Amino acid sequence: MRSSYLRCDYFIGRNQQSAGLDYAAKLGVRCDHRGIDKLVEHLDEVDVVFDASSAQAHVQHAQVLEGQGKLLINLTPADTGVWCVPTINSSTLRDVENLNMVTCGGQASLPIVHALRRTGQHLNYVEAVSSISARSAGAATRLNVNEYLCTTEKALKHFSGAPSVKSILNINPADPPVDMQTTVFALIDKPDMAELRHSVRVMLDQVRQYMPGYSLIMEPSLIDGKVVTMVRARGAGDYLPAYAGNLDIITSAAVRAAEDRCRN
Repeated sequence: MRSSYLRCDYFIGRNQQSAGLDYAAKLGVRCDHRGIDKLVEHLDEVDVVFDASSAQAHVQHAQVLEGQGKLLINLTPADTGVWCVPTINSSTLRDVENLNMVTCGGQASLPIVHALRRTGQHLNYVEAVSSISARSAGAATRLNVNEYLCTTEKALKHFSGAPSVKSILNINPADPPVDMQTTVFALIDKPDMAELRHSVRVMLDQVRQYMPGYSLIMEPSLIDGKVVTMVRARGAGDYLPAYAGNLDIITSAAVRAAEDRCRN
């Protein structure tokens, strides 16, 4: 609703008692609870579909929407479509119909990984460890942990060029709830720390254009032979609490990807 390029025509869920549907309706958005069937009835009225259901449901939704001429943006960890990280490759995906926003951990870590790689230094190993509040991990998140890990690792390998990668997700039950934090570890031969730090700071500013709560906790540091960087993702605090930055960062990235398509 803040976007200068997009208008929300429908908010469609799968649960008639959804608090999210009630919230959207109060904002004046047309709502329905009948899922993909309702969307198909009104497909000629929309240009972009954001799918934030579940990995399993997205596979079906992608099949239904294939060839319909709509931009489908996948916010689930289903391994379909083309990986998209706005600060890395959004502008090169003008003809792709199914954009895969990887995962929340991917959107938090991949900009940093790209910042490390674009200095020209070879990455031998990359590990991304994300910690999120248990209160921000809903039913679909918990159901899709395996898909999350697999998809994040595939994207890490693709964007880093490293022969070996690892993704870890910690769901933290702490009260008060913790903000999302992601730590990136990288093995780099003879790292130029000044160059790496500059590249990460530039990337931080780029991500903050669509995710203002993305901040640097620890700039690239050499610890026990590994380059270590840590970032925090804190949400806008609209419908979701601000600590649910894991949900805000992938939503914000998806909106930016759609805006990039509209601008182009």
